[in-house]
Amino acid sequence: MDNVVDEKKVNQVVEKGKGEGRAVERAPGGGEPERPGYELPLLLFAGFRTLIDRLHADLARQGHPGLRPAHGFAMQAIGPAGATASEVGRRLGVSKQAAGKTVDRLVALGYAERAADPADARRKLVRLTPRGLDALARSAAVFDELRAEWTRTLGPGRVRALEDDLRTVVPPEAFRLDAAGWLGGA
Repeated sequence: MDNVVDEKKVNQVVEKGKGEGRAVERAPGGGEPERPGYELPLLLFAGFRTLIDRLHADLARQGHPGLRPAHGFAMQAIGPAGATASEVGRRLGVSKQAAGKTVDRLVALGYAERAADPADARRKLVRLTPRGLDALARSAAVFDELRAEWTRTLGPGRVRALEDDLRTVVPPEAFRLDAAGWLGGA
């Protein structure tokens, strides 16, 4: 796949060899070529996607083949204390019904369970099972391994600088779990 901008300045992803190449404009003074603005979000997304795909491949090898990215966001939304389906939906930025479907899937896979809320008998809590907690612990370990790989490839200073730079430009309120809802559903 390659990214191109057509004559109408429309960004699109095309298969290599099937789209016309784009002209590379030089920066003023003949320095480095200007990089089109659309590449930054695509590179950030590709980096995210690379990490998440590797995570799920590793989790599958470690006994968690049914987990999908939306499940990880949902398990984070459930948290160690548990949550109602409404709370899960609110944290994910999806409807209670969409959250309920994701919770149903987590229950079917053995990662979560529904239980009576000890503080309010009218409410049902969703709680992580030992299998769900195991998946989250393994996820954390895999993310540490993936960061270590990036550190070996780029060097520790560059990885720290990348993280620091992203902390500078990413507002604190952007650290949310609603990516699944933002991308179109949990």
